[in-house]
Amino acid sequence: MDDVDRQLLDLLQEDATQAYAALGRAVGLSAGAAHERVRKLRESGVIRRTTIDVDPAAVGAGVLAFVMVESSAWMGDAAEDFAAIPELQEAHIIAGSASVLVKVRTATTEQLQGVLRRLYEIEGVSGTQATVALETFFERPVPTDA
Repeated sequence: MDDVDRQLLDLLQEDATQAYAALGRAVGLSAGAAHERVRKLRESGVIRRTTIDVDPAAVGAGVLAFVMVESSAWMGDAAEDFAAIPELQEAHIIAGSASVLVKVRTATTEQLQGVLRRLYEIEGVSGTQATVALETFFERPVPTDA
């Protein structure tokens, strides 16, 4: 991956609907060359998927919480159990006092409580600690200059 690929990734993270002609102009390539580079980034797995950014509050998911999940066992084999809870946007095995960190979006705190109950149904889960976000300052795309 070179600097042109990184520039294309930055542009696509800003707006994935850009035409290949516009992408090419921005990085000094033809539309065909830009298309080919993007295709190769997809095939190699650098671009995992193309999606849209939806305002959570506009679709009834305005409550954002981060939940530390404590366990009495290794949780690395429980990915499918976590993925089965649709309100979980992300789940990460972590180091520290908890085993898993999850990002949850719901419409209400009552629904968040229901998610916490379902987390306890996962084998090995022994506790949770939820932190509700009051406001999000910003969320960044993945940096490509690392």
